[in-house]
Amino acid sequence: MYPEDLKYTAEHEWLRSPGEHEGSVRIGITQYAQEALGDIVYVSLPAVGATVSGGETCGELESTKSVSDIYAPVSGEVVAVNASLDASPELVNDDPYGGGWLFEVVPSDPGQLAELLDVTAYQASLQG
Repeated sequence: MYPEDLKYTAEHEWLRSPGEHEGSVRIGITQYAQEALGDIVYVSLPAVGATVSGGETCGELESTKSVSDIYAPVSGEVVAVNASLDASPELVNDDPYGGGWLFEVVPSDPGQLAELLDVTAYQASLQG
């Protein structure tokens, strides 16, 4: 349910390193988050070229239940967004670790990656 090769945040984002673009990391939400949100009907992502700050809001996911903020796991420049989500936001529900990824960032401080949770720590945070 939670891939071991990813890093996680307490806000239920995941981060895959490396991303598809040179020096980037790919970001999405976890299985837990998409289940809690319910059917996602709209995704608002940061623009390519935007600078995001680790721990800060950078987008929104709208579901049939609520609107939830997306937090940047690390600071850096957005180099890609998942344009498929414009027409098919349900990809976040159907494939949160694959086709439902959100955006990619080139981290400005690679040291922030070490502060993220591994799968064991993330799963423990769900218990507490």
